[in-house]
Amino acid sequence: MKLILPALALAGSFAVAAADAPPPTMAAVLEASTATDWRSPDPADLLYLDLASGRVVIELAPAFAPKHVAHIRALAKAKYYDGLAIVRVQDNYVVQWGDPDAADPQERRSTGDQPRTLDAEFARPIDGAPAFTRLADGDVYAPEVGHSMGFPVAADPKAGKTWLAHCYGMLGAGRDNAADSGGGAELYVVIGHAPRHLDRNVTLVGRVLSGIEQLASLPRGSGAMGFHEAAAQRVPIREMRIAADLPEAERTPLQVFRTDTAAFERLVEARRNRREEWFLEPTGRIELCNVPIPVRAPPKAD
Repeated sequence: MKLILPALALAGSFAVAAADAPPPTMAAVLEASTATDWRSPDPADLLYLDLASGRVVIELAPAFAPKHVAHIRALAKAKYYDGLAIVRVQDNYVVQWGDPDAADPQERRSTGDQPRTLDAEFARPIDGAPAFTRLADGDVYAPEVGHSMGFPVAADPKAGKTWLAHCYGMLGAGRDNAADSGGGAELYVVIGHAPRHLDRNVTLVGRVLSGIEQLASLPRGSGAMGFHEAAAQRVPIREMRIAADLPEAERTPLQVFRTDTAAFERLVEARRNRREEWFLEPTGRIELCNVPIPVRAPPKAD
């Protein structure tokens, strides 16, 4: 795992270009960003969850969960998810969707030639992992945290492992008690305060880039753990597709702020010490899940 050490030697310290230059704000960092500070996700890694209320765009993370991502791609291509439902909305926790009849071997939807479950991909070796921009502030749940390819990531160099972290908007593959009882037929998105205790206990496969409001605003389930008790309460899924499988005209064009640049380091500092007029007391520190990764529509050509 190649480490990109931050330019910030200590949390809260920041060298400005000139003594009289104003401290940075996130808005100023984004306004000063250039085209090279943004990237366009690979359409093969974009998952579209289409509901009656709108589209949720999710970027998949094959570098961290390659088998699960391949499985989800195959299921989406086979239209497995179409007509299934959001079955659980738990306040300050997750939105979960899948087959309401999954527990009934006679009634559940077939996954065709795809396996129903996979071996867990809770973590991966650091060796060969994508570049990692370490956050200098430390973390409660892992020896190191930071960002890799736009995803929140934790790492344990001594153990030689790295893994995705359960921040707001992260996509995971639900499972039962056995580690290998998930696979992607049942998925969830974090809509609450980061449940980092789930890290390395569930396979995370991606992150919502846009449309999170379509999930976070849903009525909460009245059953245990937020499950909907009546079929009428479930929200139907119109379809779920990989962007690369759709004509370009039907895709949602987005760009994501890169997390391996000096501009991103400036953004982190701007959020570590809020300097907008409203803020009176700079915090001087920041948690992994409080670092925003901006997403925008591509700017129009002049």
